Amino acid sequence: MKKVLVIGSGGREHAIVGILRRSPQVGEIYCAPGNAGIASMAECVPVKDTDVTALVALAREKQVDLTVVGPEAALSAGVVDAFRAEGLKIFGHTVAATRIESSKEFAKLLMTKYRIPTAAYTTFTSYDEALTFVAARPFPAVLKYDGLAAGKGVVIAENLSEAQDALSDMLIDARFGEGKVVVEDFLSGPEFSFMCFVNGHKIYPMPLSQDHKRALDGDKGPNTGGMGAYTGLPFITDEDRRFALKEILQKTADAMCAEGCPLTGVLYGGLMKTPDGIKVIEFNSRFGDPETEVVLPLLESDAYEIFEAVACGTECPEPKWSDDVTLGVVMASEGYPGTYRKGIPISLQDRQMQLIHMGTSVRDGQLVTAGGRVLMCIGRGKTVEIARRMAYDSVSKVKCSSLYYRKDIAWQALKK
Repeated sequence: MKKVLVIGSGGREHAIVGILRRSPQVGEIYCAPGNAGIASMAECVPVKDTDVTALVALAREKQVDLTVVGPEAALSAGVVDAFRAEGLKIFGHTVAATRIESSKEFAKLLMTKYRIPTAAYTTFTSYDEALTFVAARPFPAVLKYDGLAAGKGVVIAENLSEAQDALSDMLIDARFGEGKVVVEDFLSGPEFSFMCFVNGHKIYPMPLSQDHKRALDGDKGPNTGGMGAYTGLPFITDEDRRFALKEILQKTADAMCAEGCPLTGVLYGGLMKTPDGIKVIEFNSRFGDPETEVVLPLLESDAYEIFEAVACGTECPEPKWSDDVTLGVVMASEGYPGTYRKGIPISLQDRQMQLIHMGTSVRDGQLVTAGGRVLMCIGRGKTVEIARRMAYDSVSKVKCSSLYYRKDIAWQALKK
């Protein structure tokens, strides 16, 4: 039986561990560092996901056959490069390939060079120059920090005051670190997520999903890491999907090969269906979160077989997916994505519901909050309506004094 190490501690990693446990090839699973939910399915090891040296040592100590990387921070820290230098099998991108996410400017230059549809943009390092440029243009303004920002580095400024605050955060206060800002043309239309397993030129598409980035109902409030997601998008046609697969995801995989940094993991396309066609909003170099939590449960093929083939650069059978619909509602700590308290007790009134742990821990035998996004309640059925009803039924069975959630997940699919 195979031994697998999963790197990360959130809901995405909980979903990855869950799908690997279904593989007939997998025996022991380790997770570094993991969380309270993952601990029921794998051995959690207190190693930080960016401590590359310790992760290599852990994989050697446990004689791991395959490592699967969850978070972008671990990829940017060079964990894949380090593992491969040691002859260890790992699913994920090199630092060079991870630039598709870690540098918005790199991604934009790539798309421009290879004619991959996206919004026009300009890059700035100067606060004054950026503000002058934005002030002379119509609002809303799309402002993106060039590097990694845990899903919070994008601001849609509705007016000059909001633009000033965002640019100050990014370029003067260096909230996310030293870097640049990409100012994009504002695009309108429904957004959707299209993830693929990518092995060089070969891509294996996953079911489409839609994330809900804003904190509050009606897509109001600040951007978060994601407050919910679902599959089964009625507003994306088969033609839309074929175009996105061929003209965006396949072109991007080919472009990365041409640039000498092939993708060997997951390519996440954050796309928008605009009046002028489908365009790229962003790329991520790993499984999306919270989309992974609703997409991976639909996989009917052997997950280990797919991960191993991508890690080794070999062919694998086309993955098979259920045609069910899944929907997940995130329960977050009050105050998130700003400051929030940790260590608040959680009581689960139904142990059988499908629940993903995103930011939890156990203290003195009691499940408690340990992050901004804490839990995700999942529903599954033949329609969005059925999946949604099941998910919110589970939400009602989670008791905690400091959690909030959106009540309108999948509103775009259900609006009349």
